[in-house]
Amino acid sequence: MDKLMQDANRFVSDIVEGLVLAHPNQYEKVEGLNVVKRKGGAIAGKVGLVSGGGSGHEPAHAGYIGDGMLDAAVCGEVFTSPTPDMVLEGIKAADGGAGVLLVVKNYSGDVMNFDMAKDLAELEGIQVDTVVVNDDISIKNEEDRRGVAGTVFVHKIAGAAAASGKSLDEVKQVAGKVISRVRSMGMALSPCYMPESGKPGFELSDDEMWIGIGIHGEKGVERKAVAPVKDIAAQLVEHLTAEVADKRVAVMVNGMGGTPVSELYLTYKYVSELLEQKGYEIVRPYVGNYMTALEMHGFSITLLPVDEELLQYLDASSKAIGFLV
Repeated sequence: MDKLMQDANRFVSDIVEGLVLAHPNQYEKVEGLNVVKRKGGAIAGKVGLVSGGGSGHEPAHAGYIGDGMLDAAVCGEVFTSPTPDMVLEGIKAADGGAGVLLVVKNYSGDVMNFDMAKDLAELEGIQVDTVVVNDDISIKNEEDRRGVAGTVFVHKIAGAAAASGKSLDEVKQVAGKVISRVRSMGMALSPCYMPESGKPGFELSDDEMWIGIGIHGEKGVERKAVAPVKDIAAQLVEHLTAEVADKRVAVMVNGMGGTPVSELYLTYKYVSELLEQKGYEIVRPYVGNYMTALEMHGFSITLLPVDEELLQYLDASSKAIGFLV
């Protein structure tokens, strides 16, 4: 394992402190915790948005704090859910008096700990609601589907709705609209390595790949021989289009952390061709690292069927460093 780090036990703390130091006009850190909030605190009268989970997904989740997106992010240890007390501090940091919406990825630890924090916040008089993202179609049972890169579209669209002055119920409704539509699937040519153990999440020979990987170093659901990128993209697109009937879509080709940007653009070329051959209209393309898994070499594709409301929110201004508009 080769990683640029000082101390494995301070890996996440050093990330958070470095982020805040690099963007002093945008971020603040909650004292004593790996919780990041917008500079100057919550905006009075605006619905607050909080997300988070395990670290290792940078720029998610703290990179999506800023005008038009999140108000606070809770950074657990690598691929480990943050504790309820951390989430509670994130809720307090985002509370401007109009309620707080929690955007949670569908992992049992995240769901449990964010729910516990919600209960604690409500005891302190803060109105809190939750949405759970489950866009990963590699899992057949919809109730078990993981939240992956499609979560970023939820951050962006719900954040824009909150910034426009919508109520907590209205922001939750538009977030739920995105969740009901968005679908993702990913692949990997190589694993990522955990900072503390130095061990890979899975094993692959040089001529193999995993289809249907998660974002926590998990192996995929199908081990296959490595193929040219167009063939790989075609496999993912085939699965995605089987679930996405509406053909006017936003498309995200997301890097898993160890994929050169050049390869992401190359991949997008074939993804766009494949979708257009199937009659899809790509109205908003996004290519880059949005929801990573440390240094995993691979990519995911996300399709979001859009209407004019969702396009309005996608195009709304955002000052988050991970999603500048």
